[in-house]
Amino acid sequence: MHIGIDARELLGYTTGIGRYLGNLCHQWAESSRGKSHRFTLYTPEEPVAQNQFSRFLCSNSNQFNIQVVPGSKGSWWEQVTLPPIVNSAKPDVFFSPAYSAPLRVKCPIIVTIPDVSFIAHPEWSRWREGFRQRYLTSRAVSRANRILTISEFSKTEIVNWFNVQPERITVTPLAADDRLTPAIPPADHEPLILFVGSIFTRRHLPWLLSAFARVLTRVPEAKLAVIGCNRTYPFEHLDQLSRSLGIDDRVCIDGWVDDEHLSKYYGRARVFAFLSEYEGFGLPPLEALAAGMSIVVLDTQVAREVYGEAAIYAAPGNLENIADSIIRGLNNPPLTADAVLDRYSWSHTADLTLDVIESATHERT
Repeated sequence: MHIGIDARELLGYTTGIGRYLGNLCHQWAESSRGKSHRFTLYTPEEPVAQNQFSRFLCSNSNQFNIQVVPGSKGSWWEQVTLPPIVNSAKPDVFFSPAYSAPLRVKCPIIVTIPDVSFIAHPEWSRWREGFRQRYLTSRAVSRANRILTISEFSKTEIVNWFNVQPERITVTPLAADDRLTPAIPPADHEPLILFVGSIFTRRHLPWLLSAFARVLTRVPEAKLAVIGCNRTYPFEHLDQLSRSLGIDDRVCIDGWVDDEHLSKYYGRARVFAFLSEYEGFGLPPLEALAAGMSIVVLDTQVAREVYGEAAIYAAPGNLENIADSIIRGLNNPPLTADAVLDRYSWSHTADLTLDVIESATHERT
């Protein structure tokens, strides 16, 4: 089978969607089932070897072929530039891993919708961007043969917001990335609190900084590292807040880092704090569990689904409760996470995804 893929998210700094697609491709490259298919990865620019998934972008093979379709990375490329190229190649199915899809592609389409935060909370994005995403995602839902998402919570949200029949949606959960698991015993970790992920408004970094100021009154040797690109709207000036709280000498706020540096952070930290009020899944805390850390998350429906009894749950907006939860993680061994981690694997997710992709071609015939 010939499978076309929108591979824009593998370019540049790979974050959530890029890691999702990259791990799927990695599993398909390694499995006998994946090797029975041929994949064309469509990108708008020439790839550069700069991340852990560069093997799929920087060398063509019989299994993975890179098709550069020059243009920008935006919606014009997806909706106007890309479809004629895909249609001329006549793949059996086209896989779009990030909310929208090229609507004029003639073959069956599979689209992944990780979450619907842009509909459930439009205040978290600029008007133009929110409108674009709502429009294109709704059109993709109508056009797609099948829809993938990453949790039962997100499946329910898609059903409710888009009035989709549940049987059209398949849950293909994420998994921890083995490349980020350090070989350091948790007992050797520092009193370091870590946040990793794109910094969105819904992840409440101001709460974390304010709670950390309270942590320092009881654990003065503690440190906080915030790793991720700031994409908040309205923009949150975290450096200014850190200075105003008088904690800037104990806080490191950095942008995107590669996996080598990220693994070192995972090997040092004792607590992972992820105060997100809305996620489709929430992969970084799962990776932190695999690295042997205690995780502190907000008490939400999706957090309970994904992390179960392996997390320390904090009350949204309650800074004292958040600080107490972090201190609990610093002072106690991590909760047992094996039962949670055993539920997720990229090989299983890759197989589930291929099940859906293959079924789309069968439905056409």
